[in-house]
Amino acid sequence: MDESCATRYPLLMIHGAGFRDLKLPVYWGRIPGALEKRGGSVYFGNQDCWGCVETNAEAIRERIAEVLAESGRDKVNIIAHSKGGLDARMAASSLGCGPQIASLTTVCTPHRGSRTLDRLFRAARGAFSAAAFAVDNWIRLVGDKKPDFMKLCEGMTTEAMARFNAANPDVPGVFYQSFACVMKHPFSDLNLSTANFILNRLEGPNDGLVSVESALWGETAHVLRARGFRGLSHLDAIDLYRGPLSRRKGEGVGDICDFYVDLVRDLKDRGY
Repeated sequence: MDESCATRYPLLMIHGAGFRDLKLPVYWGRIPGALEKRGGSVYFGNQDCWGCVETNAEAIRERIAEVLAESGRDKVNIIAHSKGGLDARMAASSLGCGPQIASLTTVCTPHRGSRTLDRLFRAARGAFSAAAFAVDNWIRLVGDKKPDFMKLCEGMTTEAMARFNAANPDVPGVFYQSFACVMKHPFSDLNLSTANFILNRLEGPNDGLVSVESALWGETAHVLRARGFRGLSHLDAIDLYRGPLSRRKGEGVGDICDFYVDLVRDLKDRGY
């Protein structure tokens, strides 16, 4: 039996903005199954889809307590995508969950905010307010308890993230690591092609939503690149398209599931 992902502490996978943890479709695609097949004990964050960082961090704190009670362990390994990484960082730091977290891995998380969003807010703040009213009212119908689209977006600006980082320093004793993804060109992911083109001009290499510069954080920080033509997008990072990125051999990520398996194996080797 393959127990290569049987870490000492359970895995708590935390989703990003715009999605919920549902049985179908699974936010993380084939990834949880690949980890469980190799002995991983996987749990999900279950925080709001469009909740602000403060609200979702509270939900993560409660979820950590539930996972510890269910698993019988005293810590968790957090793997968080996109804004979920900020929810987790606040829970660890400001909300005092650090002693209950062995490791905190972020993937495509905007730790330093977005200069593109800075410009959008200056140019079209009224449009954001209108969108927030529509999104908040709609998302409550499908389960969000405290959605706040406007506050969420404001929190992703560079100024807001500078304040966030000062208020939420890394907790001693927690292993922090991060991964950034890079699309090779706008056609790497047609759903993010326009955004990737704009971010390339304003912020440099990016995954279609988050720049490499913003995503790198922690004790170790890595840039992921895929084999072949496509590159690796923000959506590829959670296996949205449910298949290998490339069947070619060589350096780089061929299947995102393999990346997560290797990530968790490394956590196990570190004693987490």
